[in-house]
Amino acid sequence: MIVIAQLSDVHLDGGPRAAERTRAVMEYLDGLPYGLAAVLVSGDIADHGRPEEYEEARGLLASRHPVVICPGNHDERLAFRRVLLGEDGPSAAPVDQVLRGEGFVLAVCDSSVPGEDQGYLADSTLAWLDGVLAGTPRDVPVLVAFHHPPVELHTPYVDGIRQFGEERLEALALRHPHLRAFLCGHAHTAAATTFAGRPLLVAPGVVSTLRLPWEAQADPAHHVHLDEPPAVAFHVLGEDGRLTTHYRVVTARR
Repeated sequence: MIVIAQLSDVHLDGGPRAAERTRAVMEYLDGLPYGLAAVLVSGDIADHGRPEEYEEARGLLASRHPVVICPGNHDERLAFRRVLLGEDGPSAAPVDQVLRGEGFVLAVCDSSVPGEDQGYLADSTLAWLDGVLAGTPRDVPVLVAFHHPPVELHTPYVDGIRQFGEERLEALALRHPHLRAFLCGHAHTAAATTFAGRPLLVAPGVVSTLRLPWEAQADPAHHVHLDEPPAVAFHVLGEDGRLTTHYRVVTARR
């Protein structure tokens, strides 16, 4: 059994609230009696893309489990690479990463667009992902992660800044049957749907929770819950190849 934890949208800003909620989630994961195959943090690490926010993230997101972190629309690639990933002379190219574990591959794509809130996978990212998939045996499941969902989730605020150009990703996915599922964040609410015939699994937010349209009709301008606790997703690959996802709320101090 392979278990991958996913958290998203921590939005560290130097203040106590985001830090304490992130710390609560990471302490929960580190306190598990089970060794996780990976911890995926799917974007919006820093709230403003500042170097000091990534310094904070580097400490808070450290874990006894393998950790893979991708940028979101609030992140800045140069600071992300230099401070969080420890790169010398970083480039502004998309931050694409791969984790090849025992019995699985996690391909993490950068869907951020510098200076914009919506997402888009660069041609270079799609070519890189095509190479990862082509270089992985077909009996090894591949999970593909990024920040922005490539479909509408029926939450107007997020749908307006989702991942666009998704038909290119769909065409790529159809060439690789061992691409098992897509994982993303950005929506600040747990959700599950499909894309390119595969599950598309959305992690809940750590810093806040999005109100759904039918929850916020009385005051549509206030679409963010600050009182709901943070949560995490657990993606489980069974020996039969079936993928199961569980969502777990984490008690935070604030």
